[in-house]
Amino acid sequence: MEITTSQEQGRVTVSVIHISGHLDSQTYQGLIAKAREVVEGGTTNILLDLSDLVYISSAGLVSLHTIALMTRGESLPNVEQGWSSLKSMDSTRDGGLQKHLKLLNPRPEVTSVLDMVGFSAFFEIFTDRQKAIDSF
Repeated sequence: MEITTSQEQGRVTVSVIHISGHLDSQTYQGLIAKAREVVEGGTTNILLDLSDLVYISSAGLVSLHTIALMTRGESLPNVEQGWSSLKSMDSTRDGGLQKHLKLLNPRPEVTSVLDMVGFSAFFEIFTDRQKAIDSF
């Protein structure tokens, strides 16, 4: 997996994190670490550009959940605990539609996973980069 970041200015500053490759048990902690850098740098609005992400596993879903909690300033699950971390994803649902984390251009194979686990209802998904940035 490759991760690049950029800053965009809409009404507020938005960090765009572009992910390519596979988001799985081998790579999910790298995404969490990159998001932590962004948040610790002062930006809480994150747009995840998934246009080049070809695969997402349950570990990848954990990273989305963890980043959502991070942008809301909530305590983070221990991602080393595996199943219990997955079970804690209900707190993402409790938070409703995520205001500070949005998704851009997920491929059909990624969208099907997001739909299957119900994440599509909690993450705004955009196909237009500028509209996504302006939505924050």
